[in-house]
Amino acid sequence: MNIQLALDRLTKEECIDVVNETREQIDWIEIGTGVIKEYGMNFVRDMKNRFPEKTLVADMKTCDAGKHEAKQAFDAGADITTVMAFATNQTIKDMLKVAQEYGSRVMVDLLGVSDTNRIMELQAIEVDLVSLHFGKDMQQSGELEDEYFSILKGQEDLEVAVAGGITVDSLPNVVKHNPDTVIVGSAITKQEHKGKVSEQIREVIRDYERHYSNRSK
Repeated sequence: MNIQLALDRLTKEECIDVVNETREQIDWIEIGTGVIKEYGMNFVRDMKNRFPEKTLVADMKTCDAGKHEAKQAFDAGADITTVMAFATNQTIKDMLKVAQEYGSRVMVDLLGVSDTNRIMELQAIEVDLVSLHFGKDMQQSGELEDEYFSILKGQEDLEVAVAGGITVDSLPNVVKHNPDTVIVGSAITKQEHKGKVSEQIREVIRDYERHYSNRSK
């Protein structure tokens, strides 16, 4: 299970410092939408040069002009770029085609999606990576959380990332759904001891994976 570090509402220097402090524990680096808007694609390029061993996600949240925005992200060194699920199928297909040309990937952001029909439509156009968003209120209620994850029931072919106010305390309720990637932002970036928190998050994931592995034997 990957840890994706979301860098939002931070300066360039803060982004670099946070990644340096958590580098040993994280797998993917997400350059948040606000950071991209503030500093542009040159910063995406800079982060890939600084941390070439990490998977770099440019959270473009594309809604239209998919071909152009995908090229922007991949030319800057992003391994993955994002598009909103409410974008047209043509926009998403254009991005998938560009991603294939670059040997990169497209993550479809399911924010606001509650209809399994949309999930099936996305799979029909060969989407294979999605991200689920849920708020802090959902994390406090197992029933709501389970209901939200249910839109992906039976869609084992999809690679799933999960985001939305995830903390060390709420993480056990997330990992029980066995996502491929857990996206963590302020629970790390706003803490004084960022490296320690990232270690705690990694340990929660390791505990789950050990338990899951033993249970499946």
